[in-house]
Amino acid sequence: MNKRTLFITAAAALLLVFIVGALLYTTQKTEQSTALVDTNRDVLIRMHSPTLGKPDAPVVIVEFLDPACETCSAFYPLVKDILAANPDQVRLVLRYAPFHNGSDKVVAVLEAARKQGKFWPALEALLSTQESWSPHHTPQVDLVWQHLEGLGLDMEKMRVDMHAPEIANLIAQDLADGEILKVDKTPEFFVNGKPLPSFGPEQLKILVADELNETKQR
Repeated sequence: MNKRTLFITAAAALLLVFIVGALLYTTQKTEQSTALVDTNRDVLIRMHSPTLGKPDAPVVIVEFLDPACETCSAFYPLVKDILAANPDQVRLVLRYAPFHNGSDKVVAVLEAARKQGKFWPALEALLSTQESWSPHHTPQVDLVWQHLEGLGLDMEKMRVDMHAPEIANLIAQDLADGEILKVDKTPEFFVNGKPLPSFGPEQLKILVADELNETKQR
């Protein structure tokens, strides 16, 4: 065996070891995450969480979201498309993970909008204008209000409501639950309690499709 052949063989072997190792790591991480959720299923969904979709939908997507997260903004249309393509079959439950400094105040604004029955329009308005009120990944709540105009909200009431103790408690609860579930980035998805095997839009679509197929076989 000449040196070139030996080098190619060794490189192929190393690549194979790397691929197998990566697959084993991903599998192990997924199994650990699934076991963690199974042990702490009561913290995955809370009664206070905003939801979209039929209450008894067989497939539930739980998303930990930071309104200042660019990837959350990018994923939101995909999540809505999944819901629209599967009416009555998929429900979305939002949990908060305001990891950006100051993002908790934006969450408080959203919760104040929810008190007026305008949570989802407010969320979509802020996600679609994220670059305007969160320059350089730094949320500025004073820049948020202009993007909520036209939604029929009582802004003065919202400025008061956002400081309500129950909103602060809600955010603290979501952060505590996220810590238990080892949520350290956003968006983080769980579909019927199962984490994504790896992060990406296709992985989310595949996991939802798999769960829909399982419900049809029951």
